Amino acid sequence: MSAIKGKKCTRMTRRLILLVLLTNIMLLLYCLTNLTQVKIRDSQQVTCPLSMAKLLTKNVSSPSLSTSEVSSPKVNLMFMKTHKTASSTILNILFRFGERHKLKFAFPDGRNDFFYPSPFLCSQVKDYRPGDCFNIVCNHMRFDHQEVAKLLPPDAVYITILRDPVDLFESSFNYYHRAVPLTWRINGENQLVEFLNNPHTFYSPEAFNSFYLKNLLFFDFGFDNNLEGDDPRVMRDIHKLSTRFDLVLVAEYFDESLILLKDTLCWTMEDILYFKLNARRRSSVSRLTPELRVKALQWNGADWRLYQYFNATFWARVETYGRERMKQEVKELRRRNAEMKAICIQDGGSVEAKNIHDSRFLPWQPVGESSILGYNVKQNIDPQFREICEQMLTPEIQYLSQLGVSLWLTRLWGWVKDTVFGD
Repeated sequence: MSAIKGKKCTRMTRRLILLVLLTNIMLLLYCLTNLTQVKIRDSQQVTCPLSMAKLLTKNVSSPSLSTSEVSSPKVNLMFMKTHKTASSTILNILFRFGERHKLKFAFPDGRNDFFYPSPFLCSQVKDYRPGDCFNIVCNHMRFDHQEVAKLLPPDAVYITILRDPVDLFESSFNYYHRAVPLTWRINGENQLVEFLNNPHTFYSPEAFNSFYLKNLLFFDFGFDNNLEGDDPRVMRDIHKLSTRFDLVLVAEYFDESLILLKDTLCWTMEDILYFKLNARRRSSVSRLTPELRVKALQWNGADWRLYQYFNATFWARVETYGRERMKQEVKELRRRNAEMKAICIQDGGSVEAKNIHDSRFLPWQPVGESSILGYNVKQNIDPQFREICEQMLTPEIQYLSQLGVSLWLTRLWGWVKDTVFGD
């Protein structure tokens, strides 16, 4: 029996080593193909001129309501896409809005993120030239406000989304742990529990992909993720962030967040309809005891301070908006979403990846498993709804391809991942 376990362990170790080697080769290839662009890090500190931004909005029309109180929809925005926070669903909303109004996206080149986890540079944008203007920036990056501001008009709205750090940590650990060598030596049936019981034994700040294991939100925003929650630099960074972002959404109150988004951007209810994308099957979610949740909060102390601060600002926004008004708007959003679900989705809900019939709707899967759910589109959809149904159900990678983004490196990585760890 021990010999069989030994063989399985050896096989897995070989696969992981091969995975790391191939990953580094792909990163080297990407660096070589983008060497020229990275060298031209622009020293200009100004954003694109507002006069140029107005030319980008010529295709945008105001909501079809005959009232003088209705403002034109805001179209210049930066969405800081954080990890494991329901941000893929927000991204789908932005893709649909931008495509409908023929807006100009700042997209990565060759992959679906801006060379994450490296800090963002505007030279990472496909075909970027100093002075270029864009309407929307929304792909994964490690945030650098000074660089992002070069791409957008001065009136751009900055938005992001946060999630309870315990649930985010659980999701990140289970999704990425096979890509983090630090976790490979954790024994036991539940690696997450073993890690939380003694994190310093398994964690090193300098290790490959270690940022996935500690204060991932703080890292995404460009800060030091190894700061402890009581470090004064944490609140300094949080206050700095509060001056950068106009609206911070909260994943636990997703519908309320979308209503605030609609209000902030002067969008319509139709603009924010959604289906939940990139969700895991319930059986892949680790249930943490109260004691382990406390340990996870302590380990991710900087993220917890960040979440507490912006959770408070979120509810202050809700109070300003009006509790009863919010309740009615959320009710209407859910009603409209239920209508679209009945129109679009086969059997009324999500299914496991192996049961998805059309590869256009097959979501990206983590290394070594297929835990992310997707949807099947109804076969006999009313023609007037087919396009919107397919757009709402299209995962990030496929939607980026439809929008003309080259994803050669992402697809190469996907092939390696499936070849090394596929059944």
